[in-house]
Amino acid sequence: MQHEDGWPADRIDTEGAHSARIYDYILGGKDYYPADKEAGDAMSREWPALPIHMRANRDFMHRAVRYLTEEAGVRQFLDIGTGIPTSPNLHEIAQAVAPDSRVVYVDNDPIVLTLSQGLLSSTPEGKTAYVEADMRDPGAILSSQGMRDTLDLSKPVGLTVIAIVHFVLDEDDAYGIVNRLLEPLPSGSYLAMSIGTADFAPEEVGRVAREYEARKMPMRLRTMPEAEQFFDGLELVEPGVTQVHHWRPDGTCTEDIRDEDIAMYGAIARKP
Repeated sequence: MQHEDGWPADRIDTEGAHSARIYDYILGGKDYYPADKEAGDAMSREWPALPIHMRANRDFMHRAVRYLTEEAGVRQFLDIGTGIPTSPNLHEIAQAVAPDSRVVYVDNDPIVLTLSQGLLSSTPEGKTAYVEADMRDPGAILSSQGMRDTLDLSKPVGLTVIAIVHFVLDEDDAYGIVNRLLEPLPSGSYLAMSIGTADFAPEEVGRVAREYEARKMPMRLRTMPEAEQFFDGLELVEPGVTQVHHWRPDGTCTEDIRDEDIAMYGAIARKP
């Protein structure tokens, strides 16, 4: 169990809203500040389906990790943009299937670092690490001590990039970032992503995006063809790129989810 040195707690900005804390608030967590509550409430007024959408994204992550461990046999994960720990975390899902699973979590939010102990409760057989890094600097992630000590790049890795690339603008080259992270991973590795879109409720989701932008969190929402581009050169797992609630639903969701309530594409693909 380890984490790399990161920002101290007194560097946490409690005055401005933060995307990870807004997500935590809307999902019913406790690690947020008044600015995050205000932002989450404002966004939910603009689009009342926002909590449904966020829960569906979280459920997609759970199903994706179970697929990768149970069906694809993956035992190593690199999770980009981890966010505030919300149980079950990725390693808890993977290690429930395969106790020897290893996970590297990556985030650049000081509150995630402060709370990262919740990400490090590995089984004795497995291992977890937390790396404080910005996904826009893939080289720092790939060369980190946590990465080197935890993952064996001669064996397949599941690269999970969940609900984060909509905060990567075109000038930062989201496609290049994902390709750079995939580059050193061996054949048989997988990419699991969820990708923000306004295709199904453009007016409502557009208003939510403007609320984020007003709080200095600009977004780049992507169309279906733009979402599919992340998987160029990879072998998509059925059903391909689809809204997250349509990706291999397992019947555990009790909500009646409409397509217009979901603003996220999801998919998994294998590196040949």
